[in-house]
Amino acid sequence: MSLAFLLTTLVMVVTPGTGVVYTLAAGLSHGRRTGVVAALGCTLGVVPHLVATVTGLAALLHTSAVAYAVVKYLGVGYLLYMAWATLRDKRVLVVEADPAPGPVLRVISSGVLLNLLNPKLTLFFVAFLPQFVPAGTPGSTGLMLRLGGIFMALTFVVFAVYGMAAAAVRDRLAARPRVMTGLRRGFAVTFVALGARMAVA
Repeated sequence: MSLAFLLTTLVMVVTPGTGVVYTLAAGLSHGRRTGVVAALGCTLGVVPHLVATVTGLAALLHTSAVAYAVVKYLGVGYLLYMAWATLRDKRVLVVEADPAPGPVLRVISSGVLLNLLNPKLTLFFVAFLPQFVPAGTPGSTGLMLRLGGIFMALTFVVFAVYGMAAAAVRDRLAARPRVMTGLRRGFAVTFVALGARMAVA
């Protein structure tokens, strides 16, 4: 396995983006378990991009300006919705002494949608993954699936660490409601900024 693949994948996964912001918010608001569940949801959101790459659909998305624009603006719309929901629901970031776990299916589905509607992932798989898979050779599909699996494993581990780190500091913020209000607004602004960056990409 190429060291270049591992390093590039790690850099992409560690770099803060929509999934990292979502996982941090989940860990802060509901604790370690929900942070890990959010990481799982974001990881599962990679599966459609990997399947699209293996089947060739990602290449079609890459060459079709209309298809790419549809996915991109759906992603922008969802990020703006996340920003609005974060500002509207003041319970999104409320630190309680005994936090109730967030609804598992809702946490996972939000994480899946965030990554599913992220065209950057599809372009990453189209432009980057094939460089490490010899075209037309036996077993190339299996190799691509294995590399995609490694990408997903790194995504889950790194995002889970983010979520647990956020959960670890939540107790210190319990007595500082103004800080949590600032964080909630900060997350909302971040979602808007990420949506704007996606729109002009």
